Amino acid sequence: MGASARPGEGRTRSRRLLWWTIAAVVILALASTAAVVVALRLDSDDELPPGIPPQPPAVAFDPQIDPVAATAPAPTPAGVQRAIAAAVRNPALGVLNGKISDPLTGEVLWTRNPDRPRIPASNDKVLSAAAVLQAMPHDARLTTTVVAGADGQVILKGAGDPTLSAQPAGRDTFYSEPARIADLAEQIKRSGVPVTSVAVDLSAFSGPTMDKTWDRRDIAGGDIAPIESLMVDGARLDPLDEYSPRSATPGIMAGEALAAALGVDAPVTEATAPAGDRVIAEVESAPLVTRVNDMLRHSDNVLAEALSIELSVYRGGPATLAGGVDAIEDVLSSTFPEQWPGTTLADASGISYANRTTPDLLDAVMNAAAGPSNPKLRPMLEGLPIAAGTGTLADRFPVAANPGAGWVRAKTGTLTGVSSLTGIVQTIDGRVLSFALMSGGTSPADARPALDAVVGELRECGCR
Repeated sequence: MGASARPGEGRTRSRRLLWWTIAAVVILALASTAAVVVALRLDSDDELPPGIPPQPPAVAFDPQIDPVAATAPAPTPAGVQRAIAAAVRNPALGVLNGKISDPLTGEVLWTRNPDRPRIPASNDKVLSAAAVLQAMPHDARLTTTVVAGADGQVILKGAGDPTLSAQPAGRDTFYSEPARIADLAEQIKRSGVPVTSVAVDLSAFSGPTMDKTWDRRDIAGGDIAPIESLMVDGARLDPLDEYSPRSATPGIMAGEALAAALGVDAPVTEATAPAGDRVIAEVESAPLVTRVNDMLRHSDNVLAEALSIELSVYRGGPATLAGGVDAIEDVLSSTFPEQWPGTTLADASGISYANRTTPDLLDAVMNAAAGPSNPKLRPMLEGLPIAAGTGTLADRFPVAANPGAGWVRAKTGTLTGVSSLTGIVQTIDGRVLSFALMSGGTSPADARPALDAVVGELRECGCR
């Protein structure tokens, strides 16, 4: 027979459990009250009891950028050579050319065939950015306008700004501080002009919209779009996706965005706005330096090509892709005459395999931007991706494995069989070094971490 509870035992246990619970709560309450009293007394007393450490002062936060000390220990060629000797022997680098120098003094610290022309891939954008910043006002802006046509038609006239966004007001955009179609639509509505159709004027650019060396499959692949004077969100079909497929008809796409914002259903057509027609809406792009830095950070091919045409027009040249390339070559060959030989460009973005340049020129640009010799180029440093942090370096230089994480700013360059890296690194002693490394003949999947390892050794070494 199983044991059974005696009469009243369950009720007795319940009362005991309730008593102990109440007692525990009272004890905890008394302890908490005592702790509060002690804490208040400690905070209010001028003198603390013996053995109690004083309360630490509140943490003060003073946000500021500390400049690199000009007195930081200078590296030596021998120190750099020792530091990177093993890393540059990595077979994953294939054929490696490069140059490392000290922007503060201009001293060359290491070279390997620095004047041999190589395919730069997107390191070409370093040259495009330098030419644009060297020759143009950094606060230059582009103005996209809408004019009133006949019979209720409005004409959206492009000015060469691919950062114009179709995102509604208040929504995120891919580019920084862009002008918006939504603002144009609001201005048109306030003008009182009745709108029955939208047309687009693409006449600001002329000539071919695609270079002959480009692959049209790269439009759907997200690498490029026909370069027209009117575009929204860099012609991305998904405006926030960096790698989104692009539109093959960017100007019409922009017109359709305006028509949608106005609630107009008629098909968008192309037209040329008559001179002198009434402007009923206009928006301005972000300043030039902001657009240059967006181009560098995201390695944006469309924006690079548009900036080169903007440079050509500013200098009085044609509004064509070829004119943009000519403008870059003219500016840089006069700015860096000693390092220029060996460079021939086919485009401003680096997607062409016909481009050639040298580590000598790429490092000279970085040296000038980071050193005291050419302040016009200094803003481009802000746009360079940060190792393990931003842009095309966000997933490189793993923090646990590469000491360059957070200390390297550099432009990447990748094509099949081509990997390049150009930028600056601050050594552990606080000295900034510039570098240009161009690798070829191996898979970028293997070459990129090998390049990163070379720069990581520069961060760690001090190189004295």
